[in-house]
Amino acid sequence: MTNTPTYISLLNAISVTETSAGEIFENWADSVTDKKLEKTLRLIEMREKEHGIAFAKRMLELGYEVRPDGSDPLEELRKIASSNRSELSKLKALKYNKAPASPDIFDGMFSDKTIDPVTGGLLGRYIAEERDTGKLLRSECQRLQDKEKKAKERLKAKAAK
Repeated sequence: MTNTPTYISLLNAISVTETSAGEIFENWADSVTDKKLEKTLRLIEMREKEHGIAFAKRMLELGYEVRPDGSDPLEELRKIASSNRSELSKLKALKYNKAPASPDIFDGMFSDKTIDPVTGGLLGRYIAEERDTGKLLRSECQRLQDKEKKAKERLKAKAAK
């Protein structure tokens, strides 16, 4: 019998988390009225779902199955995304109004030198897409902040007349 690859728990965690994130972003996208934000959330939803499936598939290829532990790894995201807050308030609560942390959560993923080339390629694409997702959400947050600021300026100008 072969030894379990040291990175199986990482693949499992990514699959479980990304599958959950896909559901959260789908529900969030269903509830927004801003078409540009909805489009961004739909893209992210598709990425997250695809990541969940891709990592589950990789685990099957390696002879393992995804095993959710019953916890909700994205409880805070779920609460914020499904809340009655404004879309801008949601993005701010998720800290998309701030620069990304450095180093980020992904920086250590390649520290395991036993990762095979196929898994490494999958992880590389996943990391690049996750970082891009952060950029997209920060851009949407900035756009909504600018939109809110312009609306306030118009109201203030109208009140001054």
